[in-house]
Amino acid sequence: MLSVGIGSALWEFKHFQSWQRVYSLAAQNTNAAICFPENNIDVIPKLPFSNYVPPLYTGPTANEVLKKRKEFLSPSTYYFYEKPVNLVHGKMQYVFDDDGHRYLDAFGGIATVGCGHCHPDVVKAVINQTKNLQHSTVLYLNHAIADFAEALASKLPGDLKVVFFTNSGTEANELAVTMARLYTGCHDIISLRNAYHGNEAGTMAATALCNWKFNLVQSGVHHAMNPDPYRGIFGSDGEMYAKDVQDLIQFGTCGHVAAFISEAIQGVAGIVELAPGYLPAVYSIIRNAGGLCIADEVQTGFARTGSHFWGFEVHGVVPDIVTMAKGIGNGIPLGAVVTTPEIAEVLTHRTYFNTFGGNPVCTAAGLAILRVIEKEKLQENAHVVGSYLKQRLNALKAKHETIGDVRGRGLMLGVELVTDRRRKTPAKVETLHLMEQMKDMGLLIGKGGYYENVLRITPPLCFSKEDAGRFIQHIYHPHSLSLLFC
Repeated sequence: MLSVGIGSALWEFKHFQSWQRVYSLAAQNTNAAICFPENNIDVIPKLPFSNYVPPLYTGPTANEVLKKRKEFLSPSTYYFYEKPVNLVHGKMQYVFDDDGHRYLDAFGGIATVGCGHCHPDVVKAVINQTKNLQHSTVLYLNHAIADFAEALASKLPGDLKVVFFTNSGTEANELAVTMARLYTGCHDIISLRNAYHGNEAGTMAATALCNWKFNLVQSGVHHAMNPDPYRGIFGSDGEMYAKDVQDLIQFGTCGHVAAFISEAIQGVAGIVELAPGYLPAVYSIIRNAGGLCIADEVQTGFARTGSHFWGFEVHGVVPDIVTMAKGIGNGIPLGAVVTTPEIAEVLTHRTYFNTFGGNPVCTAAGLAILRVIEKEKLQENAHVVGSYLKQRLNALKAKHETIGDVRGRGLMLGVELVTDRRRKTPAKVETLHLMEQMKDMGLLIGKGGYYENVLRITPPLCFSKEDAGRFIQHIYHPHSLSLLFC
């Protein structure tokens, strides 16, 4: 049940009149309640009430921005929705467009916003550091990079304590692959089909989604069978999938490899959880072949999975190299590679340098983010709210054939839509339609998967149970997913 006051209702009307119905409240009761039962098809669900009013926006309109974008930005820079949203302001789990409409952000800038949009502690750290020293490079001493490296290393197990800062996940994965090749003296890398690790030369080779690959020379990477419990031929038998990695080494290499790289939960691929038992078996196979194990934590790291701080911890393994980005900066351009002192030594034989990696403003933000995650218990919240949301989504799956699969962990969840559950026929067009409908009702969500038929749910980790409840009501509403149930 959502309680709102008369004055608050007027504010809601001002900011939502273009897309949702306003209901009268009893004048005598300033805490009158509005209920949105799941089976009431006449009620358009409202977002949880907020008394936050964004600052007045006086900038260019969506059409003006779109016109400039088409003229001056690369045509490869695509956007969601038939009528794209012009976002101008953010506050925790909410974003606002140029007309003042509020949206519940269930995508988090592609699993990037962890603490929440414009979290005051992070904003304060950025402003304070910018006032003192905006940039210096690692050629000089500065406490911001050292303090953050120390704090970051403390979150990792074993001997993973040497940090290299980058500007993105792509850079981090490029560096990790380079280090593995230098350390082992081998060139062959094994990654997974359906994987995404970046869009530069080395990471594009490790990526195995045709939508993200260009016709360029991409050498030295072998793509193993994806241990996908939903679409994979071995279901949830992780050890059976692991045998394919052994076969790749035996028949596709000299018997030695540089590394195996994988996410614990594939993000771009459509929130695919690796089959149980897969990573322990593969890590053993790779190490027997002289290779290193790289954990890509760009999307699963920084408490997003809820049960653990890092995704690889779910599988009970310890990698040799860990890469990270997105959640590390809450939207600040920041990435990192963390490895052991022994492996880190390979970069000392030549000069390794990154002008902006470890920038004091970025690393000051990173340290503030770690502190917010701990102070506000965001990992625990991701576990509690994510488990609740997954339970509600599974309840919808039990009722409706259109939902083929619900998967993920914490606040990294996926809902795969199909037109035929037995044949698992991808519902690509329906997925786009649903995203449009949910956007019009004030909820932003992502999509992914090889067939682009998976709803990606990766909101800021401050997402509440009330937010999760409204999310379910938006999906259930006849103007959205229930249209697909007919």
